[in-house]
Formats: sequence, structure tokens, C-alpha cells
Amino acid sequence: MCDYSLHHVNSRPAKVGDKLTTHDFNTGTRGFAAAEDPTMAVCVLPGTELAFSDKVTCGHSRLTDFLGWRTKTFAPTAIFRQIHKDEPFRHHDALEFPDGQTVLLTALHVDQTAAVLQLPAPPKSAGEMEAQTRAAYAG
Repeated sequence: MCDYSLHHVNSRPAKVGDKLTTHDFNTGTRGFAAAEDPTMAVCVLPGTELAFSDKVTCGHSRLTDFLGWRTKTFAPTAIFRQIHKDEPFRHHDALEFPDGQTVLLTALHVDQTAAVLQLPAPPKSAGEMEAQTRAAYAG
């Protein structure tokens, strides 16, 4: 999915094998941009598995880094999640790391590259579709 502040940016769905870059779209959020076009937001489905080229770093901004506030580092693999779905004007796009920590995508430093390893399995029945919908809106 793409956070609400990216709804007015050109976008496309993620595909297995995509090379993505964390990007500041100047809309109040950061997200994934397509390697072939940095102005194209790539919308990722909850449950998508990602592998970064290096450990993932995050912090509030370059200013906080300049002031010496600590940058957090995470494992180079993550699963895309959506959180706070019941709050419409809050960022939803997040990454869940192997240690169980969840970080908003908009908190990641820009210019980090990731590959889409696996998309979530599509539902095979109406019951599975309902369960995935509930899971996507939980949090």
C-alpha cells in the first residue's frame, strides 16, 4: 500500500524482484521509489518480504543526526506491515524486523535500497480474503 500522503504521487504495485529505494517524495512522508524512476512510488502489500542491501537505518531527519541524536540500526530483512489503520491521517506503512520491532517507513533514512523477495500469497477463498483484510487492518 502507499501511505495517504502519497496518494497524489504516480505509483505502481510492487513486483517480486523489484529494486526499491527509500525516497522523500516531498509530501510529508517517505516511501519506496522505483529504481527506474525515482518519482514513481512503489506500493507494497502487507506481508511482502524485503531484503535491504545493508542494515536499515532510521531517525527523524538529517537535522536530528546532525544534532547527534542516535540513529537506529536494524537487520537488513523486514516484512512490510500496515499499522494504525483506524486512524486515517496517520502514517500506516511500516516495516517489521526479525527482532519484532516495527518502524514506520517514513522514519527510514533516504537512499537505502531493498529488493522485493516475496509478495503475500493471494487469498484462495472468501474466508482467506476476510482474514487477510482483518490482519491488514489490525494494529
